[in-house]
Amino acid sequence: MTRATEHETYMEMALREAMEAGEEGEVPVGAIVVAGARVIARAHNMREAQQDPSAHAEVLALRRASSIMHSWRLPGSTLYVTLEPCIMCMGAALLARVEQIVFGAWDPKGGAAGSVLDLSNLPGINHRIELVGGILEPACAGVLSSFFSQLRRKPALRDEGRRDTSKPNTQFG
Repeated sequence: MTRATEHETYMEMALREAMEAGEEGEVPVGAIVVAGARVIARAHNMREAQQDPSAHAEVLALRRASSIMHSWRLPGSTLYVTLEPCIMCMGAALLARVEQIVFGAWDPKGGAAGSVLDLSNLPGINHRIELVGGILEPACAGVLSSFFSQLRRKPALRDEGRRDTSKPNTQFG
């Protein structure tokens, strides 16, 4: 199997995770972690379900991979994700010592792997991440475009599952 074919095979797995996220009403982003030609973790966005701003597909996949590997360090691993990682996710990948990130669609509004910033090769940081972008880009971008198009057509879906923010939170006040 060529490297390009290998990337496409793993990206298709990440796309299945993204589609599952979309079906759950989450922004459809999926991620998998591969080490030694073996998928060790997979995840998709769960920010709405968990009401957690850090529940991005990449962070969840890295947490699961670390748990399975019994180490927060994931050297030699590749993170496949359907959308270019944000600052938080790139930071998590750097801290986990991920060797490579392969992503599908570019994120011109929040991407931290080349679109808005490139955190993969910062001076002063003791780890570098190899980046490969644009793998199955039309399919990855299409899943996102379709999701947001449906969301715009059905405004009630936007608020489904979100907590009522019209009342102040007095729990801590």
